[in-house]
Parts: sequence; C-alpha cells; structure tokens
Amino acid sequence: MTKKKLTPKIDVRTLTMIVVLVVIWVAFAAATGGKFITTRNISNLIRQAAFTSIMGVGMTLVIVTGGIDLSAGMTMGLIGCVMAACQVWGGLSTPVTILVGLVLGCIIGAIEGSIIAYVGIAPFIVTLGAQLICRGGMLAVTKGQTIAPFEKSYVFWGTEYLLPIWGWLVAAVAIVAMVLLKINQRRAKRKHGSLDESEFEAVARCAAFAFLVLLAVGILNNFQGIPIPVMVMVIVVVIFTFISQRTTFGRSIYAIGGNISAAKYAGINVKKNLTLVYILNGLLCAVAAVIYTARLNGGTATAANGSYELDAIASAVIGGTSMTGGVGKVSGAILGAVMMMSIDNGMSMMNMDSYWQFIIKGLILVAAVWFDTQTKKAGK
Repeated sequence: MTKKKLTPKIDVRTLTMIVVLVVIWVAFAAATGGKFITTRNISNLIRQAAFTSIMGVGMTLVIVTGGIDLSAGMTMGLIGCVMAACQVWGGLSTPVTILVGLVLGCIIGAIEGSIIAYVGIAPFIVTLGAQLICRGGMLAVTKGQTIAPFEKSYVFWGTEYLLPIWGWLVAAVAIVAMVLLKINQRRAKRKHGSLDESEFEAVARCAAFAFLVLLAVGILNNFQGIPIPVMVMVIVVVIFTFISQRTTFGRSIYAIGGNISAAKYAGINVKKNLTLVYILNGLLCAVAAVIYTARLNGGTATAANGSYELDAIASAVIGGTSMTGGVGKVSGAILGAVMMMSIDNGMSMMNMDSYWQFIIKGLILVAAVWFDTQTKKAGK
C-alpha cells in the first residue's frame, strides 16, 4: 500500500492580502519617518480595527448567506444612543445598560431577518429601510444632542488595557490551545484517512502562529498592554469561528449561500437559519456599539455621519468573503479591518486630504472583488 503524498495547502487569497498589508505598512513607515510603526500608533490602530472587525464578523455571516446589511452602522449608532440614554438619563447600572443594548441588537436583527426570510423581501431593500429608520431613531432618542458621560465601569470597555502580565498569560493560553487543536485535528483526520497536511507543515503553522501572537503581545505590552476592545474582538472571533466551522448551524449558512435550493432539498431550515444570522449580526452591532460609545464616553447622533456599515462590508470582502455567498472566513474580517484602518491612520499621519482615504479604500475593495472573481474563474 503506497503512502499518500501530502502537499502543502496555500491560501493564495489570504497570503496576497497579508503581502498587500505588509507593503502598506512599509510604505507608511517610510513616508512618516517611522512614526507609523511606533508601539503607540500600532496599539491605537489595532484598537480602532477591533471595532470594525466585530462588525465585520457579523457582516461576514450575512454575506456568506448571499445577503447584505446596509443598516449595520445605523443599528450600532441607535443602540449606542439608547444605552447612553439608559445610563446617563435613566441611571441604569453598566451591566443592565449593556444588556439592554444586546437585547435591542437581537430584536433589530430578528425583525430584519424575519422580513427577509419569511416575507421574502430582498436584504438590500429591508436593510436600506432599516438604515433610515435607525437614523431617525437616533435623532429621536438624542434630540440632536450628545448624551454623556458614562460611568467609569462602562468607559472601561473602550479605553482600558490589560496589565502586561495578563497579556503574556493570554498569549500562552492561545498558543497552547492552538497546539492542542492542531493535534486533535490531525488525530481525527488520520483516523478517517483524510490527513492532508504533513507533520512539518503542522509544526510550521503552529510555530508561525506562536511567533505572531508573541510579537503582537510584545508590541502592545511595550505601550500599555492589550486594549480591552482588542480582547473583546479576539473573543468574538474565536466564538464565531467555532460557530461557523464546527457547528451544524455554521455549515448550514455556507450551504445556503452556496446554493439555497440545494440547501432546502438537504432539509436545512433556510428561513430559521437566515433569521438567526441576522440576529447574530444585530448582536455584534450591539457589542460594537458598547466599544464605540465607551471610547467616546457618550452617545451621539453624529454616529450617523460615519460609513461604518461600508467599512464592515469592505472588511469582510477584503478578508476573503465572496459577495456571491458561500465562501468566507470570520477571521478574515480582522485582516480586512486592519487594512482599512491602516489606510485611514497612515494617511491621517501624512496629513493627506480625507478624500484620498475614500478613493484608495474604494480601489482596494474593487481589487479584492476582482481578485475573488479571477480566483473562481481559475478554479473552474
């Protein structure tokens, strides 16, 4: 019996995006005289990317099903204003205030998902209408004014840092967890005769992961530690990576996005699962709202002036999610968000006109979609 030859698997899309990100960082570092890659700036950049990444995770799930959410930014803004009103005007404690926001996010997602799944209206129309409704809701709640300040226990979620010792502990736990997961995966694949990764490649992947984790924690600890928003982002990505890759629900949403008719014939409850996807998306908008308002220490209707839903969509697509549905990784949203925030941050440090940020981000988004299209053509 001949032994199956194991060939290395290369994610060309992810590798290309990483190379582009490195090029962007090197270019900005050279253009700013090294100021771009200071530990202070990198910490600030990653903290900004955390907010976008969390929204990008929810958007990834939505786009994987073949849908879209144009209301994510306004949903986040409305939830933030409601939470501000609850704590500043209503005197609610931080845990209760956050709980109100999370529940509201789920309710908004449930309404959107139910209309899309059970009524049959296109996601584009439903979420566009929700965008306008949430924009009006923000103005109604705030009366056009900023609601501030929050309690210190609330502001903690957007401004504080883990102590360095805790950062190293998190790094150690992450590395050990990665190694154990890889061992279990190889054991299960070997048992079923589907092992397609050499031992050298497995060790190399774990070593690369450990190096990147230790490097990231070292850089962040060199400033003030791991920002709390970054920790929230990591937890969100880990949880939703598990949901999307290791659960029946996760596999079903990829099946729905790949071929909705085939999914129905396979016995998947398409309507229920679509609704759940939008509920989870609304929940993550609420989590992002907590970080956003905690960082600002207030709720304001000016959040409606930001294109946060577009940043979330761009993060998901740049991170490898296909606009045609059925393909995408939750973790890719981090890569996409870091790239988007790097452009904003680097150009701001260079004192470039703001319109260049929109132009270049638009070009990168179009390039990412083009790359996805070409990759699919080459695979056929």
